Formats: sequence, C-alpha cells, structure tokens
Amino acid sequence: MWRFVWSLLLLFVVCKDTIVMAKSAAILLPSQTGVDDSVCSAPDPSLNYKPVIGILTHPGDGATGRLNNDTNASYIAASYVKLAEAGGARVIPLIYNEPEELLFKKLELVNGVIFTGGWAKKGLYFDVVKKIFTRALERNDGGEHFPVYAICLGFELLTMIISQNTDIFEKVDAKNAASSLQFVENVSTQGTVFQRFPPELLKKLTTDCLVMQNHQFGISPENFEGNSALSRFFKIVTTCLDGNRKAYVSTVQSQTYPVTGFQWHPEKNAFEWGSSKIPHSEDAVHVTQLIANYLVGEARKSQNRPSPEKVLSNLIYNYKPTYCGYEGRGYDEVYIFTQQRSLL
Repeated sequence: MWRFVWSLLLLFVVCKDTIVMAKSAAILLPSQTGVDDSVCSAPDPSLNYKPVIGILTHPGDGATGRLNNDTNASYIAASYVKLAEAGGARVIPLIYNEPEELLFKKLELVNGVIFTGGWAKKGLYFDVVKKIFTRALERNDGGEHFPVYAICLGFELLTMIISQNTDIFEKVDAKNAASSLQFVENVSTQGTVFQRFPPELLKKLTTDCLVMQNHQFGISPENFEGNSALSRFFKIVTTCLDGNRKAYVSTVQSQTYPVTGFQWHPEKNAFEWGSSKIPHSEDAVHVTQLIANYLVGEARKSQNRPSPEKVLSNLIYNYKPTYCGYEGRGYDEVYIFTQQRSLL
C-alpha cells in the first residue's frame, strides 16, 4: 500500500519538474519579457523595396476572339499580374507590338521580366522575346541583378533561342492535368526557385499533384542535356511524366543568371478557376506564394531606380481587366491592349 502511494508521489514530482523545465525552456519573444526594447530594423540600402516586374503581352485577347477580335490586340492573363503582386511587386505591361523604342523605354523601368504562356512561336512575337531576353542578359552582365521568369511558352521560346533550334520540342500528353514534380538526383535546391520551400512541402511536391500542366510540347532530359548550348546555360532541376509516362524537363535554372524556366504553371493554383484540374489545396497555393516570393526577392536585388512619375504612368493600374470566367473555361481575367498608353 505505502509503496503504491510513494510511487504516485514520485510520479507527481517527476511530472511537475518536467513541466517546470519545459516552461523554462520555452522561447520568449521580446514583447513577452516585459522589457520594451523593440527597434524597427533599418532598410537594407542594397535592396529595392519598390520592385516592378515587366510582363510581355501575347497576341490576341486570350479567348480566341470572343472578347476582342482586333487584329492588333494583345493580352496578359491577370493571374500573371497577381503572381508578381503576391510577391510584393507592381507590374508594367510590355506591349509586344508597340513601337520598339517605346517598348524598350518601358523595359528600362522594370526590375525583372515574365514571359507568359501562350501559342505564338514565330514572327514579331518571337523576335521581341529574343530582344528582351538579350537585353536582360546584358543588364546582368553589366552588374544589375535582373531576373527572368519564363513560363510554359516562355520557357519553350528561351529554349529555342538558346539552342538555336526552333524544332527542339516534341509532342507530349500534358494538356489540362495536375502533376507532381520529380527532382533530379543529387540536385541542390539552393540558388533555385525552391530554395526556401519547407522540407515537408518539397517532399509533397514529389508525391502529390500540386502543379498544373497545360501544354502539348516538351523536351526530354536526354535531348536537353544533349544540346551543349542548353546544358551550359541551364541546369535541370525537375522533370515530369506526361500521360504516357514520358519524361520531360519541367523546371530549369540558369547556371549563371537569375533566369528560371517552368514547363508548368505556378500562377494558376491561387488565381485561376477555369479548370477543375487546377490544384487549389493549401499546399498548392503555398507553392504559388513561394514562387512569387522568389521572383520578387530576386527583383529587389536590382539597383534600377527610375523616376516614380514614369513608373506610375505606365503601371498596369492604368488599365482595367476584363472578367471572362462566365464560360467556365480558360482564363478568369485578362488585360487587353489595343492601343498605346504611355507618358514616357
């Protein structure tokens, strides 16, 4: 009997001491210590806290003429704008068919560029992408940190430009489908778009369908590595399997420049609803947020600080988006451009 009582008392003392130790080991935040010594950190002078991202428009209205059939029309899906804004940047539209002098004056106002998805692979659009990409590399070579995000068609165009082969892509079965990402063996995520992903989310990316695919062209890892120009410029970070279990390159990072290519759509998870296949889970939305943070984090390293007046007069806030989600397919919102608007 007494042995039992003493055992209970000993257990109580041990548990009480454990609780006390746990409380004493808890980390107290400065505001919880009762001492008010908080001081706002000074801004880092090497960073640009008002970054602006340029997004190149794409031919058409984004709805096969349903919204605007002007032959000079071009558009930006609003989800790309929201991607940049989600990371803390503003956007200036780079209208692909406006006078080249005006286009490149606008390019001087931004701290990074997004090439979007779409279909145009030749003519004026191809030439403009090539010129902007060349200028982006020149700015980096000149000492400015100038990031580029190339998504879907954008990635295909950069691959064609770097490889100097317009026929390098082949058909894949990856239209309107969610997928996982497979990281290349022994690849380091440091210095890539995935560098700040929590380990648990990185793991889920390889097992869960957290990214959206909507393309019909891809390039195999073997063909990518087999092109010396591509393998010198980019390293493969992830691959995907299409509907026929055929592997294709899905994420690449430049070896020397802040250039990232995606053969998937990081902007759709949080901002597009026109397909039931788009992942909208908390993890999927977290992927979009981290992708946005990385882009804008890189843009903050740019020291390009143009006059606020020129930036304000060219921001996308000077335009109104068109809602086109009634069809239940395609984009939810697009910005359509049919005429010049600039106060440069």
